[in-house]
Amino acid sequence: MTRSTALQFATEVLLLLYQESLFTVRTVHELLWGYKDRLLSAIHLLHPEIDPEFGFFNKMNGTDDGEYVFLSGERNYLNFSRIVEWKGEESLNWWTTKTCNMINGTDGTSFHPLISKDENIYIFSSDFCRSFYMVYDSSGSVAGIPTYRFVPSPKVFANTTVNPDNAGFCVPPGNCPGTGVLNVSICKQGAPIFLSAPHFYQADEKFIEDIEGMHPRKEYHETFVDINPLTGLVLRAAKRMQINVHVRKLHEFVRTEINLFSFHVNPSLLQSVLIDERSANKLKHVLLEASVVTGIPFVIMTLGIVFGIVFIVLVCRSRGISEESTEDERAPLIRPS
Repeated sequence: MTRSTALQFATEVLLLLYQESLFTVRTVHELLWGYKDRLLSAIHLLHPEIDPEFGFFNKMNGTDDGEYVFLSGERNYLNFSRIVEWKGEESLNWWTTKTCNMINGTDGTSFHPLISKDENIYIFSSDFCRSFYMVYDSSGSVAGIPTYRFVPSPKVFANTTVNPDNAGFCVPPGNCPGTGVLNVSICKQGAPIFLSAPHFYQADEKFIEDIEGMHPRKEYHETFVDINPLTGLVLRAAKRMQINVHVRKLHEFVRTEINLFSFHVNPSLLQSVLIDERSANKLKHVLLEASVVTGIPFVIMTLGIVFGIVFIVLVCRSRGISEESTEDERAPLIRPS
């Protein structure tokens, strides 16, 4: 919108009037939860759709991200908690291919029961404005409850040379930022926001080399969910993402594209989940009951086999004794002369 001649001139006048520079210094709290900007406030008078406050999570604290319609899994347990509609729509409209616009999987808080290591689990994330899938990584336990850890597949955010299906996420078509980075400006009201894993984990080396201080590590920067495979409940999870603001020729002296700044969300504060002790004890009790119930048929079967063998042995022994008695009765009696 600022590229239009009239508005561009007005914006430049306001920049001079308020003595605004290319860079601004704000606290972390202001950048996250919002602050009132003088320039945006002036533009708001001419364009009410422009919010006078700026913040990455402005007006999002304690709010929902739209109405979801889930399946109950009554007819097919594999469809339990699968999303079929979001904000009244069965698909997205931001991306350039039908596959990329599909709403697949759950919201990541629960999954269908009886999960296997070989399957891919699908999640729709409104933060990423897309669906993606996760693959089995390792087995473990949380609060003494067995879990499978699933992590995003490297192909999910790979370049089109590795995963051609990702071409639909290149907006405009053909403009692909590279492996490990997703341009979400199309679903963020045009704001130049690119999402990635913290410290550009699993991203192209060029991003790590261009920004000083990037040290990607799997244990600190990878998104994961720990799921109990029997129930499909999430016992522990961490959604780790980095928000990168991309600046492109803001002024005449900015000749190249640069990353103005990046920060990643601390999962221990905002976007992590860990089952509490009380819920863990309830789940253990349920799993114990389930194991007992599922084990009863096998116990009955085992006892039936044992009793059957004992019965057969007793029958065989009784027949053997009966035959010996019959042979003794038929034996000739020899009297001495």
